[in-house]
Amino acid sequence: MLINTGSRTEYHIHLEELYNAHNYHPLPVVLEKGEGVYVWDVDGKKYVDCLSAYSAVNQGHCHPRIIKALNEQASRLTLTSRAFHNNRMGEYAEFICKYFGYEKVLPMNTGVEGGETAIKLCRKWAYEVKGVAPNKAKVLFAENNFWGRTMAAISSSTDPKSYKNFGPYMPGFEIIPYNNLQALENALQDKDVAGFMVEPIQGEAGVVVPDEGYLKAAYDLCRQHNVLFIADEVQTGIARTGRLLACDYEDVKPDILILGKALGGGVFPVSAVLSSREVMDTLKPGEHGSTFGGNPLACAVAMESLNVVKDEKLAENAYNMGVIFRKRLKDIQSELIETVRGKGLLNAVVIKPFGDNKTAYDVCLALMEKGLLAKQTHDHIIRFAPPLIITEEQVHQSCDIIQDTILNLS
Repeated sequence: MLINTGSRTEYHIHLEELYNAHNYHPLPVVLEKGEGVYVWDVDGKKYVDCLSAYSAVNQGHCHPRIIKALNEQASRLTLTSRAFHNNRMGEYAEFICKYFGYEKVLPMNTGVEGGETAIKLCRKWAYEVKGVAPNKAKVLFAENNFWGRTMAAISSSTDPKSYKNFGPYMPGFEIIPYNNLQALENALQDKDVAGFMVEPIQGEAGVVVPDEGYLKAAYDLCRQHNVLFIADEVQTGIARTGRLLACDYEDVKPDILILGKALGGGVFPVSAVLSSREVMDTLKPGEHGSTFGGNPLACAVAMESLNVVKDEKLAENAYNMGVIFRKRLKDIQSELIETVRGKGLLNAVVIKPFGDNKTAYDVCLALMEKGLLAKQTHDHIIRFAPPLIITEEQVHQSCDIIQDTILNLS
């Protein structure tokens, strides 16, 4: 039985705790409205959103052009399944392939589905093109990767919180150190290796940026050994890091590119896997699919989401605002801050333990009280990733809150 807890926030949190699986530990805020870089809770308090739904809201909350595209398509046709053609999917396929410079796309719904799709494509290519013996193909992953929590994703994880007590795990996956070219070169000596799946910047690990040149050298090694370079740009892609793709910083064109999150403009789950005809044409009807993948609503939303990124020059804004954001964070004189790192508007602050076993979560609670929403990753890192439409004035507003909070906790 529900109880009267005294406020709308407490009521909604109580309701969720009572009926919902406890697979998340959110901050104690209940949001009901969003516009641009701001969100409001059920009690009317306004916040700067510095998480952007883990970079799914790059274009800002409820962007009017994206909402218009959503509503117009929703009033005409939403879902046909892939049992039939629809008039939006061909348009979308052409649009996204030309937008990113690829030959073919495989549309899915979520980022983790994109990762699963990429692995299946890689294995199929290994057997039918590279000539790996049946059931021997291997895919390499970097330590501390995160691309979801499906069985395949946790089978490639090195985080016990993701994989503990969910075994047995999927075979054919091998883990190597991130940002370590020698480890990659050693692993590539195995002729059964079909692909290397890597995040250009490890987001969930704490915005870990590899050494300059790592991606290009890793890509070149994969080419030398006839191994597919698979870029997980679900979080780093679509202008988040100050380029359309994070791989663009090193002029790397992945053999398989995985996109998600901001592809749906924060209003609808859309993901995509892009590759060459050589890779894509290994798939035949019935071998992979999704009821919702490529639905008309997703296609309309994704095209407008990408148009907004280009028309509003969000990559350029992310780069410029990111420079200001990191400088402001680095200028904060506090022993609580161990380091600041990031690219574009994907940034992180490493927090030293303080007080009575307090962690980054406690800092996030204090930020929330002052009107800024961010979320810790692990116990000691706070990720700051506001919508890419943020203005310089709003960057300074956010940094003022962060600085004031950190100094008061020091």
